[in-house]
Amino acid sequence: MKKTILCLALAIAVAACFTACGAKKEAEITLSYSIFFPPAHEQCKAATDWAREIESKSDGRVKINIYPGGTLVSADETYNGVLKGITDIGMSCFAYTLGRFQTMEAVDLPLGYPSGMIATRVAHEFYREMKPKALDDVKVLYIHAHGPGLLHTKKPVENLAALKNMKIRSTGLSSKVVKALGGVPVAMPQGATYEALQKGVVEGTFTPIETLKGWKQAEVVKHTTDCRDIGYTTAMYVVMNKAKWDSMPDDLKKIFTEVSEAWVDVHGKTWDRVDTEGREFSIKQGNTVIELSSEENAKWKAAVQPVINEYVKAATAKGLPGEKAVETLKKLIGEYSSKYGK
Repeated sequence: MKKTILCLALAIAVAACFTACGAKKEAEITLSYSIFFPPAHEQCKAATDWAREIESKSDGRVKINIYPGGTLVSADETYNGVLKGITDIGMSCFAYTLGRFQTMEAVDLPLGYPSGMIATRVAHEFYREMKPKALDDVKVLYIHAHGPGLLHTKKPVENLAALKNMKIRSTGLSSKVVKALGGVPVAMPQGATYEALQKGVVEGTFTPIETLKGWKQAEVVKHTTDCRDIGYTTAMYVVMNKAKWDSMPDDLKKIFTEVSEAWVDVHGKTWDRVDTEGREFSIKQGNTVIELSSEENAKWKAAVQPVINEYVKAATAKGLPGEKAVETLKKLIGEYSSKYGK
C-alpha cells in the first residue's frame, strides 16, 4: 500500500513538473522571411545564417522560414509585402522603388565607397542618424550595401576620353553615372549581361567587381577600371512588419536587435570577400585592373558631381534634407574609412 501511494505521489510530482515547465515555455513564433537574392548568393546565405542565429538564441521559440529569390514576393514588392503581412520580414533594395525612400536613396550616390564593409556601415549608420519618416511604418532591423560599383570593359578605359560614347550596361543610379561620364547607358538585368557583352550589344558594364565571378562576366570583359573614388553602392533593407514586431515579448525583441546589429558586419565582410574573389577570378582570366591617376580621378569626380547636385535639388524640392544627407554620408565615409584603414 505504501509503495502504491509513493508511486502515485511520484507520478503526480512528475506531472506537475511537466505542467509547470509547459506553462513557462511560450508557443513557437513562426515568421516568414522574403529575400530577393537567389539561394546560392552569398548574401542570401548570410541572411539565412541570421535567421538561424535568431532561432538558436531564442531556444527554438522563434522559427523563421526563408523564401529566397522572390518566391514569396518580388524584389520590387518586398516592402509592400511586409506592410501587408504577406511576408513578416523582407530584404530588398531601396532602388527598386525609386522616389519612395528619397532620403535613403542618397546612399547610392557616387560618393566614393572604398569597400563593402564601409558602404554597409555607412548605410546602416546613415539610417540611424537621419531617421527617415518613410520607414516609420515598419521595424527596420538593419541596412547593408555592396562594395563600390566599378567599370568593366572589353577595351581599356584609362581616361574619360576612352569612355566617350561607349555602350555600358547600367541600371538606375549607375545609368546616370555612366551618362555623366560620357558613356551611353544600356539598361538590362544582370542575367542578360553576359550574352550582351559576348555579342557586342554592350561594350562594358558598371557593377561591383563581385559580379565578374558570380555572373562569370570576367569571361567576356578584359579590363576593370578601378574608379572607386566615384564608386556608388546600392543600399538594402531588412525590415519587419510593425504589428508582428509589436506583438513579440521584449526578450525576443532584444535578441532580434542584438543579432541584427552583429549581422551588419557579417554582411559587410561578405561583400568584401566576394569582391576579392571576383577580382582574383578576373585576374586569373588574364584580365587587367587599371588604376586611374590622381589627375584622372579628379576629372571623374568632377564629371559625376552634377548627379549629386541633381539629387540634392530634387530632395530639397520635396522638403527633404538633401544637402544634409549628402554631407552626413561624406562624414560617415570619412569616419569609417579611417576606422577600417581605407
